[in-house]
Amino acid sequence: MQTISSHLYIEDQYPGVTLGAVAVPHGLIQIDAPPAPEDGRSWRATLLGLNSGVERLLVNLDSHPDRTLGVRAMDCTVIAHEKTAQAFRNRPNTLKAQNEETGADWESVTGLGGIRWALPEITFTERMSIQWSHMPLVLEHHPGPAAGACWAVFPEQKIVFVGDLVVKNQPPFLANANLSDWLDSLAILLSPTYAGYTLVSGRGGIVPLAAAQMQQVFLNQIHSKVETLGQKPSTLETLEAMIPAFLAEFNPAADHLKQYTQRLRHGLRQYYYRRYHPTALPEIEEE
Repeated sequence: MQTISSHLYIEDQYPGVTLGAVAVPHGLIQIDAPPAPEDGRSWRATLLGLNSGVERLLVNLDSHPDRTLGVRAMDCTVIAHEKTAQAFRNRPNTLKAQNEETGADWESVTGLGGIRWALPEITFTERMSIQWSHMPLVLEHHPGPAAGACWAVFPEQKIVFVGDLVVKNQPPFLANANLSDWLDSLAILLSPTYAGYTLVSGRGGIVPLAAAQMQQVFLNQIHSKVETLGQKPSTLETLEAMIPAFLAEFNPAADHLKQYTQRLRHGLRQYYYRRYHPTALPEIEEE
């Protein structure tokens, strides 16, 4: 666990997600949860060592299974955007095995059968402030990676948790993305409003501003290619043929090549169908 400011910690040793924790006299605020049950137990044990009050909250930055599968095991009140709550209401009550791999990290975790989703008990629309101490937490809705994606902002410390808006050294998840919204949200992050902020990615921990700029360039490339192909009678295979070139920008290690290739293949397919051929979209669970 890494201390990034007074009473504010992150942990990125667990697969699929960077976790956050704020320990103040009133209680403990957690950001996301690890998907594997054993990792959840380890994380809870670590949190017990922090000097905080008895109250517990957990913020989900979006509805992706990598950061929400383990939430029930954390046994605390859950906060998320209202569209994240809607995504949960559209799911079966328990985890359903998918016929097609999505390139997510939870798919390599064993022992997840029968896990019940933990629905958010508190939701917000645009902005919500949690005043538990001298370091308020502000939750802001910034869609793009998902309709209910949000940021956890600590204005006093100039720290912002941005979830999957910026991911480090790996391709983003595109299956439920709105690329126009995503690029708009990146423009906000790169604006003077967030100048000097420490950026915490939902996958990879603290990232430099250059990572957000690279994400912007990559998504612009994807957006341009998809829009161009969508305006003419192209086949999905034409788009998928571009995956090796897209993936080369991340220079993935050999042990991640298959996973990241599948992540882009699945994401591009779903994005393309949703935008141009929604009636032909295969019926899959979101994310």
